[in-house]
Amino acid sequence: MQLDEPALVQDRTPAELNAAARAYRDLGALTDRPKLLVASYFDRLGEALPVLAKAPVEGLALDFTGSAAANLDDLAAAGGLPGKRLVAGVVDGRNIWINDLEKSLATLATLLGLADTVDVAPSSSLLHVPIDATIERDIDPQIVRWLAFAKQKSAEVALLARGLREGAGAIAAELAANRADLASRATSPITRDPAVRARTAAVSEADARRAQAYPQRAEAQRARLGLPLLPTTTIGSFPQTSELRVARADLTAGRIDAAAYRERMEAEVREVIAFQEKAGLDVLVHGEPERNDMVQYFAEQLTGYLATRHGWVQSYGTRYVRPPVLVGDISRPHSMTVDWFGYAQGLTGRPVKGMLTGPVTMLAWSFVRDDQPLADTARQVALALRDEVTDLEAAGAAVVQVDEPALRETLPLRTADRPAYLAWATEAFRLATSGVRADTQIHTHMCYAEFGAIMTAIDELDADVISLEATRSHMQVAGELAEAGYPREVGPGVWDIHSPRIPSTEEVVELLRAGLAAIPAERLWVNPDCGLKTRGWTETRASLESLVGAARRLREELAG
Repeated sequence: MQLDEPALVQDRTPAELNAAARAYRDLGALTDRPKLLVASYFDRLGEALPVLAKAPVEGLALDFTGSAAANLDDLAAAGGLPGKRLVAGVVDGRNIWINDLEKSLATLATLLGLADTVDVAPSSSLLHVPIDATIERDIDPQIVRWLAFAKQKSAEVALLARGLREGAGAIAAELAANRADLASRATSPITRDPAVRARTAAVSEADARRAQAYPQRAEAQRARLGLPLLPTTTIGSFPQTSELRVARADLTAGRIDAAAYRERMEAEVREVIAFQEKAGLDVLVHGEPERNDMVQYFAEQLTGYLATRHGWVQSYGTRYVRPPVLVGDISRPHSMTVDWFGYAQGLTGRPVKGMLTGPVTMLAWSFVRDDQPLADTARQVALALRDEVTDLEAAGAAVVQVDEPALRETLPLRTADRPAYLAWATEAFRLATSGVRADTQIHTHMCYAEFGAIMTAIDELDADVISLEATRSHMQVAGELAEAGYPREVGPGVWDIHSPRIPSTEEVVELLRAGLAAIPAERLWVNPDCGLKTRGWTETRASLESLVGAARRLREELAG
């Protein structure tokens, strides 16, 4: 019986480790029980490894990929697993790149001296990767040879097991082919762009900082935008109706051409803009009808990314996504959103937000390359986004929103690893957004998360306005930001968009009062928790009318 314990790769207190030791002592003492295999993955076990090594169980399954490779030295320091079986996770269960077979065989050979029996396995469940790379007919065959989805990873496990059992000579041909594929990837112009690398290397600290401090920016932005107290806006997307999805499918299938698709999307933008004006929202969005996904849409327009046709993986529940693959150096050959922004802004005299996905989220919701540090890849994506931000400004955008919902999600499991991650993550966001004038307002957005662990990082982003989920916690994040001394503008959400329930004006007023208890009215925005693409138009109209009505009521009270 396998018992999964991934929580043990996080920082655990001595009391928690003692509890784990007692639990496995009691389980091991049971009579007529099955053999017990305790599995942990996603990072190194650290101080929990000796606890499990001494536990009266028959085996451990450990991750030996990425940062979890430290389990090898830790296992040796703990005296190995005498009398136990070791299931060695040497094939990465979460990335989509081929294994370095010779390196894995060397790791397995070392592990043979640390346990009675060594089995070969993926580092984790294979639900994190697509099923089969060989069915991707639209991808360059050379690149396909670098990819390993679930079927290919299973074959790697079987091959390594054979090599461990019969010796490297038994799989010499496969090892030679693997070496050739790895060398092909390392030297391919697909993965290396000298111009991108030169630009990235030339980035200075000043490039990742706004030229003016926030107080000066805030004054210039208020003068340019002329917004009322408690300005209202949405996060970006509007309902992705069945009609929009059908139009996108028709374009992909060739049933309509690009001109017809464009006409359909423009009609939707007109409807979205007209509704927002009628409802009385202050800062508008174009609704993003043309976007299939907040990461894939941009990945399909950046060099260095590729999209799969069948690379579906589970996101949550019954929701599946196709993460794009970051295969090479990133650059932006042309503008990605400026045309749509210009069309929407031409329909209204109110400010329309330019809408982009931030560099950390672009990485977090993609399959990233494993041949260079994440920080280097993030900087490349940030520079591509920086070009888009400055082009939006040049096209007249007074407000540009760069969303980073994955900033908290990607936080390393180990506390000691977090400062380095947050340093490059916040730098990447600033690099993407710091090339604009003082009077251009930069927004960012984060979704459902516990933000307490990253309050300093939120400040380091230096965004002029940040919108966050706050409805379910009844404005808890507003209090946390106030307690941390957060000095900029905040839009704590007042409508839980993951529920079909329509909030009343009175409910929104109550939430806003709680927000005003922590954040001064001059720095408080009014918005939903998140984007609206999963909602229907009926609830969207009614809920946004409640939101605008609540803001107006409180403005009158504050004026009085």
